[in-house]
Amino acid sequence: MKIVSRNEELLRDALSRIPQSSSRTSLSSYNKLIRFEDISAAAFKIQCGVQKTPCMYSRLSKQYGMDIYLKKEFLQYTGSVKERGVLYLLTSLPQDQQRKGVIVASDSNFSMAVAYHASELRIPVFVIMSTSTSPARVKMCREYGAMVISYGTTAKDSQMHARRLAQENGYLYLEEEDSAVYLSGLGTVGLEVYEQVPKLDAVIFPAGGHCGLLAGSAAALKHLNPHISVIGVESENFPVLQQSLKAGHPIEDQACSNHHFYGDVSGLCFGSNSLQLTGKLVDKVVAVREEDILISMLRLLEYERATVDAEGAIGLAALVAGKLPELKGKRVAIVICSGNLELHLLQQCIARGLTLDNRVCRFSLVLSDCPGDISKLLEILAREEARVLDIRQERMFVTSELFTVEVTCTVETRDKIHTAQLRNALLERYPTAAWTER
Repeated sequence: MKIVSRNEELLRDALSRIPQSSSRTSLSSYNKLIRFEDISAAAFKIQCGVQKTPCMYSRLSKQYGMDIYLKKEFLQYTGSVKERGVLYLLTSLPQDQQRKGVIVASDSNFSMAVAYHASELRIPVFVIMSTSTSPARVKMCREYGAMVISYGTTAKDSQMHARRLAQENGYLYLEEEDSAVYLSGLGTVGLEVYEQVPKLDAVIFPAGGHCGLLAGSAAALKHLNPHISVIGVESENFPVLQQSLKAGHPIEDQACSNHHFYGDVSGLCFGSNSLQLTGKLVDKVVAVREEDILISMLRLLEYERATVDAEGAIGLAALVAGKLPELKGKRVAIVICSGNLELHLLQQCIARGLTLDNRVCRFSLVLSDCPGDISKLLEILAREEARVLDIRQERMFVTSELFTVEVTCTVETRDKIHTAQLRNALLERYPTAAWTER
């Protein structure tokens, strides 16, 4: 199906501002201006290698007062939208380079996608990971078919080793950057969203330093319909994209987090192509708090049965935080781009999200150490329909009068209103009860 648009001039105007040279050398021969035709060609070429993920109406729509459609890119084989750009990139390599192989150096979604699709294309693939990489990531990458080598204690050590191996053996060293080929592959998300959801008003994407998905998809969407608002969302802790747009060039000295919770959300701004496209075609970039991301992850898990990471949840977090009131009553698509959250982090995120959402609370009070007093407390909790998660008693180090016990309870409630009702009921019976603030 050929889609005709009246907005080609806007895309060409943006592309005219993009410098044709790249500061990186690994893919410089594939770095050219991105056109709508490139995105269409990418969509045709990768259609058999990646999932055409659903873009489904969400039950969260009523809660936030708009028609929300979720583009579930976390359903890709490796759990990430990066597969689109990676597959198009690998299939665009010359045959002699495909025979020699490729090498990457990170434990990111990009490396996972390279490991899987290079193996599927029978391209030799090597992944260099630091010794601090989690065993689960190493195992997963090997299962995708890559030769994984542990080297160095930092990501920089791994990258230097990968570059040396590439030079010595003729491998192509790949790192995530904004070559036109890679951006065209990522831009196919915009094409699919446009086809799947008629009469769209806005599309929300994750942003941060790695804004290739935002830039490539914006190029497709604005070409097809310039009236669709394209919005990027990044973390308040790492406003890399906003600072880069303000400065007019990629920010290189931005302090970034190495914590796996943030992933690419906290990465450095990696290229001027993406930045220029974003500055010209993206209507708005907003920043959200870590608390909003955690609650967004909780909402997606409960309402959509979607287990996603920070990068996947950050688009919805803009609605959770109330940062986009202009979208009330509109038809909005949100790209849920990644679901690669390690299990130990998932457990922490759920626990913290429930606390932030006022659905798990803790209080302490002092009771006389007499038979039946604990039972009376439990009766109140049962009457108020609070679920007891944990209860502890302290006798030896209580600073109040003798023959008393300090009781600390952790309970689960339905919502903020239910928590307030429980608190009032307890204070009525135990005026000295102390609540632990979240």
